[in-house]
Amino acid sequence: MFLVSKSLIVRSESREQVLKTNLKTILILIISIVMISLFLFSNFFFKSTYLLKSFGELSVDPKIAFTNNKPTFLEFYAEWCEVCKEIAPQISAFKDEYEKDINFVFLNVDNQKWANYIQKFSVNGIPQVNLFDKKGNLMSTFVGKQDEKIIKESINNLEKEEKPFEKIIHTEFSTIKENKNNEISPRSHG
Repeated sequence: MFLVSKSLIVRSESREQVLKTNLKTILILIISIVMISLFLFSNFFFKSTYLLKSFGELSVDPKIAFTNNKPTFLEFYAEWCEVCKEIAPQISAFKDEYEKDINFVFLNVDNQKWANYIQKFSVNGIPQVNLFDKKGNLMSTFVGKQDEKIIKESINNLEKEEKPFEKIIHTEFSTIKENKNNEISPRSHG
């Protein structure tokens, strides 16, 4: 009887060992698949964030844009803005298509350097796109996520100076966070 129960214990321990080994193998396999997927699809997952970060580098200086006799596409954005990230590929496509004929200016609302433009154009929600004709007249303002066709039509109409100003606000936008980086406050000693 002792031999039978000892044999059962050994079998039970060997089954546990096999299960633990299989579980470790499966876990390693799952982790490997996730890591490989992240590596292979990292461009897809992080493309919008990368595009937003590159917008500032790709931007025409606003002072030049408003004086070089070309229409101007001005976007106010922030890297933390989810709607901005969502539309970044669409905006990048517009830039690729029209950059020879139109100035593309991208201003990050978190950069204090652009505070005067944020105030001048009453930016309360982002993304905000302002379209100007070649004389610097504001033709259209879009706040929030917009249909690609509407923006494209407005870009194509920039040459027609007779079109009146139009402001379109969509419900999907981010409110601007107050930037407290430059505020000075006394220390509290409790």
